[in-house]
Amino acid sequence: HTHTKYKKCLLREEFGPVFVQEPHDAVFALDSEEKKVMMSCEARGNPVPVYSWFINGTVVETENRYSLIDGNLIITNASETADYGRYQCKAENSYGTVLSRDALLQFAYLGSFSGRMRGGVSVREGQGVVLMCTPPPHSPEIMYSWVFNEFPLFVAEDSRRFISQVTGNLYVSKVQPSDVGSYICLVKNTVTNARVLSPPTPLTLRTDGLMGEYEPKIEVHFPLSVPAARGVTVRLECFALGNPVPTITWRKMNGNIPKKARLRKSQAVLEIPNVQLEDSGTYECKAENPRGGTAFKGHIQVYTFPQWISTINDSQLDSGDQLHWECKATGKPRPTYRWLRNGEPLTPQSRVEMVNGELIIQKVQQADSGMYQCVAENKYGAIYCSAELKILASPPVFSPNPVRLIATLGKDMLLGCRPRASPKPRVTWRRGDRRIQPSRRIMLLRNNTLRIINSTRSDEGNYVCRAENQFGSAEMTAMLWVKEAMRVDLSPSRVEVTVGESVVLSCRVSHDPSLDVAFQWLLNQQPLNFQQEGGHFEYTQTQSSTVDLMIRSILLKHAGKYGCRAQTSADTVSAEAEVLVRGPPGPPGVVIVEEIKDTTATLSWSGGVDNHSPISSYNLQARSPFSLGWQTLRTDPEPVTGDMESAMAVELNPWVDYEFRVVASNAIGTGDPSAPSRGVRTKEAVPSVVPANVSGGNGRRHELVISWEPVSEEFQNGEGFGYIVAFRANGTRGWKEKMVTSADSTMYKYRDETFPPLTPFEVKVGVYNNKGDGPFSGVVTVYSAEGGEPPNPGPGRPRGYEVSYRKDSEQEESGNRKKTVGNETSMVLTGLEGNSMYLITVRGFNSIGQGPASTASTAKTKKDPPVQPPANLVWIQEGTNVSLNWDPVKSKDNESDVIGYKVLLSQEGRVHNQVMRTITPSAVLSLPEGGTYIIEVRALSEGGEGAISSQVRVLTSSGKTRLWNITFLSALVSLG
Repeated sequence: HTHTKYKKCLLREEFGPVFVQEPHDAVFALDSEEKKVMMSCEARGNPVPVYSWFINGTVVETENRYSLIDGNLIITNASETADYGRYQCKAENSYGTVLSRDALLQFAYLGSFSGRMRGGVSVREGQGVVLMCTPPPHSPEIMYSWVFNEFPLFVAEDSRRFISQVTGNLYVSKVQPSDVGSYICLVKNTVTNARVLSPPTPLTLRTDGLMGEYEPKIEVHFPLSVPAARGVTVRLECFALGNPVPTITWRKMNGNIPKKARLRKSQAVLEIPNVQLEDSGTYECKAENPRGGTAFKGHIQVYTFPQWISTINDSQLDSGDQLHWECKATGKPRPTYRWLRNGEPLTPQSRVEMVNGELIIQKVQQADSGMYQCVAENKYGAIYCSAELKILASPPVFSPNPVRLIATLGKDMLLGCRPRASPKPRVTWRRGDRRIQPSRRIMLLRNNTLRIINSTRSDEGNYVCRAENQFGSAEMTAMLWVKEAMRVDLSPSRVEVTVGESVVLSCRVSHDPSLDVAFQWLLNQQPLNFQQEGGHFEYTQTQSSTVDLMIRSILLKHAGKYGCRAQTSADTVSAEAEVLVRGPPGPPGVVIVEEIKDTTATLSWSGGVDNHSPISSYNLQARSPFSLGWQTLRTDPEPVTGDMESAMAVELNPWVDYEFRVVASNAIGTGDPSAPSRGVRTKEAVPSVVPANVSGGNGRRHELVISWEPVSEEFQNGEGFGYIVAFRANGTRGWKEKMVTSADSTMYKYRDETFPPLTPFEVKVGVYNNKGDGPFSGVVTVYSAEGGEPPNPGPGRPRGYEVSYRKDSEQEESGNRKKTVGNETSMVLTGLEGNSMYLITVRGFNSIGQGPASTASTAKTKKDPPVQPPANLVWIQEGTNVSLNWDPVKSKDNESDVIGYKVLLSQEGRVHNQVMRTITPSAVLSLPEGGTYIIEVRALSEGGEGAISSQVRVLTSSGKTRLWNITFLSALVSLG
């Protein structure tokens, strides 16, 4: 027999009813303007189902106040007395009947309080009191509050006063004079929001004395047993009368109160949200004051509705088969099971067995067809699942008929006989008029297939299969031909080629000329997809029995076993050929830093695949925060031969963070690099690189100004880097040495009133760090400041100086003037024209007036930097590197000549920039970590930096370029 899951969605297939929507619990407000109640029900089926309803197990007659719209039940002028109860929908068609789950219909209403006046309550001060609410008839739950004297002044709950949401009563543990007044109970329906007020209850104080202290008495408490559905919020009330006012505390016996629990209303209410099975247990509330204490205990029992673990599926069985269905559900208490057939209870019989959710029907019959339902239920609810049982009954049918078969000479042949029939038919075979009897060469298999071993020409002919059951019979004819066996040859059977070369595989077959042959090419037993291989494969058929496969510009991934499969209607044969592809090596294995020193690192790795060409050598590469991309390293030994798996990288810079990788090469070429090693830092060492361009001059009178280019962090070799500035006047012996502790410093000023202007000094600048002193730069001569006397403005001290400057081609009257701030003796002039000669004079001034001008000095400005920015930036991704190229910048006649380019690499969100200078219009940049990088290029000239190029933005992830986004910005012109 066969089992099928919900074949009902197939077009035109007939099937029994299946619920799409079942009725739900509902609450209907009696004071609603809409006087109709609708209980929903919808099922699908073919034929279309018809519906009926039950209320409390009794059939609902659809007349008078009841009507049906499709499957929905409409109740007009609904009332609680006539319509309250549990409703169930029944859907049926010619294939069976199903019942829905039941749904409870309730009615919401709120009656009025009795109009009779309530008697007053008189108590002593300090005594406890309970004011009764006695709510009117209502459904469902209501909420309680109390009004004091007049609306809307409500009683505020605290440790002394409590309103129970179970009884509705107001409890005052200890009455005070301020409590005297009139009390009104207000109730609110939670569904309709209707409210009603009770008659007032006066509270007065007796005059015969105060109430003394007394021990607590619990007036409000939760039940001894509290059943709760899993997932709801449980509220336990506990309040006591007493003098002094009692304190309420809670605990869980043999456990802890859940952390999610909350105490409300001065600890009179314990609230447990989303209650779970583990929250079950005994809870105790305790009321205490100085006069004593009392306690109450009750048990929370958490239950769960039944929930399906496994359900039943539609089944189609042959007559006489066995039906075995099983449904399982969880729940607390544990669910029990019952079964329905077409909406009626199924009872055990001689063929029918029902045990713990299992249903077994022996030797099913046509009468067993229909809709079955498994019902799992406990005292809190029931759930239904349904399935259809179809009993098949049909005579044998063959399709197709007849069948034409071709066998291969000398091979086995199978003749199948698979009629559609129910129940299973009896099958016989015959050839011509004679029934086939099993022999050594001819066998009848269990599935009614006829097997012919070692086919010969004599086996050709017509074979007839006859199938028969109680509903009828049918025959199928198989016409068998026997043909010569096919042979296939694939050459060459093994070939080696180098990446980029081409190779041809030729497949030739010999076969029966009466049969057509089809070819298929395979790589590693998977069909070749010629369209997806980018033109590398070309298929040509030179003859009807010969095909060639050309592999052009072969790649490493094209290596493997190629198969040629030839197929006729009689046979399928194949042959294989192996293609080996030589190519550059694969990436080496994990690179490990075995030892790290100040200028060396010992590395080890494992060799990668050689791709059929022995590895001849390895290159070691490194990158650091100061390098632009990966740099090839010097090694010991050198070269690193292909049989080695460790070597020492030398000539590293001390105190620099490095990553290392290894690249293998063979006779074919250089392969992909290994993954980077973990980052390591070389050890510290005494610095060895000295400052460049040591010079000086200018400054104030009696000053010696010494300047230099700072040493890059890459060459500082350790912590505590600084400079030693040494100088001596020409002709003297001893050197003066001064420490400059800032690694970024570029200048040192020395002042001495004793030496005259323009005194020549021998100067050198050295370096040091925490490991010791490094070398000094070469000695240069630097002159002290010219320090001429300020112009004499006349009587008194000068307050400042005025600098006059003009181009030598201009009249003196058209010149510019600029005054110093205070008594400064230096000034920077800006806004000058490039490539121009200027005349400059200085005169002092004070409150009386200006002094005479100094002798004119001349100065010529450089040509302006180029205005044209680097253009047409082209970039290429190369692994973690980016190669840049741009058009050279051509200076105009009035612009400084281009002497190189500055490439700035910066990462968004970081201050640190990498700067690269190059004399050619190209650069290779390394992107060492994930983030967004901005690349800009400027031309360099004697006149300063030229205009900035458009930005290149590169978004990377873990060092791998994955997205390019180019933002074109206006060029920014920087005048140097």
